[in-house]
Amino acid sequence: MIRMEQRAWDGKGRVVSAVGLGTWQLGADWGEVAESDAFAVLDAAVESGVTFFDTADVYGDGRSERLIGRYLKDRPDAGVFVATKMGRRAEQRPENYSLANFRAWNDRSRANLGVDTLDYVQLHCPPTPVYASDEVFDALDTLVEEGRVAAYGVSVETCAEALTALARPGVAGVQIILNPFRPKPLEEVVPAARAAGVAIVARVPLASGLLSGRYTKDTVFAADDHRAYNRHGEAFDQGETFSGVDYATGLAAAVEFAALAPEGVTPAQAALRWITQQPGVTSVIPGARSVEQVRANAAAGALEPLPPATLDAVRELYDRRLRSSVHGRW
Repeated sequence: MIRMEQRAWDGKGRVVSAVGLGTWQLGADWGEVAESDAFAVLDAAVESGVTFFDTADVYGDGRSERLIGRYLKDRPDAGVFVATKMGRRAEQRPENYSLANFRAWNDRSRANLGVDTLDYVQLHCPPTPVYASDEVFDALDTLVEEGRVAAYGVSVETCAEALTALARPGVAGVQIILNPFRPKPLEEVVPAARAAGVAIVARVPLASGLLSGRYTKDTVFAADDHRAYNRHGEAFDQGETFSGVDYATGLAAAVEFAALAPEGVTPAQAALRWITQQPGVTSVIPGARSVEQVRANAAAGALEPLPPATLDAVRELYDRRLRSSVHGRW
């Protein structure tokens, strides 16, 4: 097992790995993943020191949650903290974010994961007005009081939403897109969360694979892969696909980023290390469809920090190629 860094999740002694595992790909929207391959990915993650899995009730209509639940039933000693999400099973109207719906969605997730109490549940990028609703956060507090969830947080699309959520005293964590091609959260969100003792979970850390340096203009994505059908936000927020970066522009920026990776470090590992060394980041959740990907991602949790010169070069690359197209949107 690698020397994975474990970081405090809250003030109650719970810790999570600096590099976690995102499991959207085990459910849907990234092409087909066989059940045996999914279990192999989960096993490789645990063996690599990963103690944080992130899932959602809509990933494969619950398939991701069910796979994790079955895996952890056979590995009760794995010590994994499971974060799930709720809210995308209904039409995206603020009035659907009600206590009755929360209980129903919560019951389904608890059954899928095979637990009485969820470790942590996040509102899954709800409509912006939801963050300003006292009733919504009162309902979340009720879930905690009822023992359905141990803690709750939010998964957001924009920095403004994150800052609104951080004003809520019961919010234990904020999940937000953060990577070298989307560094805006470092300006206000991450410092505010750090000051409040709130966890920050960085998602889409590789910009949907752009930062891995493996794609070209000729790469073809499967029809059921969001990188094929959501490039312009046709199905959900465009920022979730390639971090909202135009594909051709992203490819060119990725070539430059890859050249900044230290010797012996892959571009993907460099991107993950860039994220984990930002003060205030609790965990980063790259997805993986193979054992090799899991192990390579986890190894980033044991790398030396990137030097200041590299951090400066990453910022200059963002400012020159990407800032004008993405900074003001999210």
